This record gives sequence, structure tokens and C-alpha cells, in this order.
Amino acid sequence: MTDTLRLSKRMTELGLCSRREADEFIEMGLVRVDGEVVDVLGSRVRPDQQIELTRQAMAMQADRVTILLNKPVGYAAGLSENGEWPAWMLIKPETRSASDHSGYAFLKKHLNQLAPAGKLDVDSSGLLVLTQDGRIARKLIADAADFEQEYLVGLDGEVSETALARLAAGVTVDDELLKLARVSRQSDRQLRVLLRDSHKRQIRRMADAVGLRVTEVRRIRVGRIALGDLAQGQWRYLRPEERF
Repeated sequence: MTDTLRLSKRMTELGLCSRREADEFIEMGLVRVDGEVVDVLGSRVRPDQQIELTRQAMAMQADRVTILLNKPVGYAAGLSENGEWPAWMLIKPETRSASDHSGYAFLKKHLNQLAPAGKLDVDSSGLLVLTQDGRIARKLIADAADFEQEYLVGLDGEVSETALARLAAGVTVDDELLKLARVSRQSDRQLRVLLRDSHKRQIRRMADAVGLRVTEVRRIRVGRIALGDLAQGQWRYLRPEERF
């Protein structure tokens, strides 16, 4: 017998939506399998079966927004801890960038189920992606290794060629091998670092291991989306034509 798997899981594998959205669409009767509506959670399908969303489901997805925020230090990307402010609180009309030419009107519903698509440490700043769209969340989280992240790293002191070579080769910290996609000298006291599928506080942990003291970590790009001229604490909508 051909192996089967949960319909919701298969939908996420196909990139149709997130797991949460899949369950929502199934319950609403907005999913067809081989042309027939399936509205029972836990339903199973074969890998060869055709799965599609109804027009209503696709319209619901099109109505969900993605926001790009230049997160300052001290704001938590996800759930706040130790009294830190959650980054989503910066999303309000008065902090919207004047350079936002997306055509979207700001609506309060755009804050509903707005979640970070990836991590950015509290003591790091720069580009944070917040989204209502499960497809984007899945790409940037589940498929994080496919999206290069670019950082500018400030240092308290100059970096030696030896330290730079060690960072480029990879460093073992707490029995874990940490590697950078690429590292180069931006200036005497600043590095340009490219990461894929980063680990918690990876840049700082690697720098500590080679005797460097980090003063700033700022993310300036995720995939093909750059921070650009977005001022710190300001945000804009991801335009429909933009792709990570």
C-alpha cells in the first residue's frame, strides 16, 4: 500500500501554506484533493494526489501582509522576556517609513497574527521580517538554509588576519561547530558576515572564541531583500513584486 501522510503536512511540503493555515483552510472547506473538497482535520493523502486551494483561500492569503522592520537593540523579535519590548509594538502609523510605496493602507487587522519569520537577537539590530503569510514564514524558517543573511559586525579593536582566518574556517564552541558562509573585513573595526541557517548568538559566540569583542551586530539583508534606507525603528510593507 502506498504510504500516506496528513493532508496539512503535505500542504506545507508543497509550499501552499503554513501548517496552521492548512488546518484553518481544511476546517473551512477550502481545500480540494483530486477535485473533491476535504474538510476533516487529520485526513490523509497519497503523495501523488492533486491538492489545491480554492479561490477563497487564495484571496485570504493575498490579503495577508508582510512587514519589514529595522529593529533597534532592546526589542525582542518574538515573545518578550525580562521586560523587553516586543518588536511588533513598533508597527504603527507614525513609525511607517516615508519611503513605503507599497500602496497598502495601514489597517489594524495587519497586526493580527503578525509573527517573526526568523530570529534576531534582542541585542542585535536591523532587518526583521514580520508576516501574516504562512508561506513566507515557512520559507524563512523551515528553509532558512536557502536564504543568505548579511550582517555588519562592529568590533572593539582591530581584527587580525589570524582571527579572520579562524572565523572563515569555522569555530567549535561548546562542542558545536559553527561556520559562516563568508566573512570579510569591511573596515578596520567592522566585518561583513554572511550566514545561512544561523544559530542563536552565533556571530558573538564565534567572535568571543577567537578573542574579538563585538560592539554591534546589524542585519542588512535576508535573501534578496535588503534593509536599504529604512531608518532604525521604522517599517514598511513588503511589496507584492518583491521576493526573498
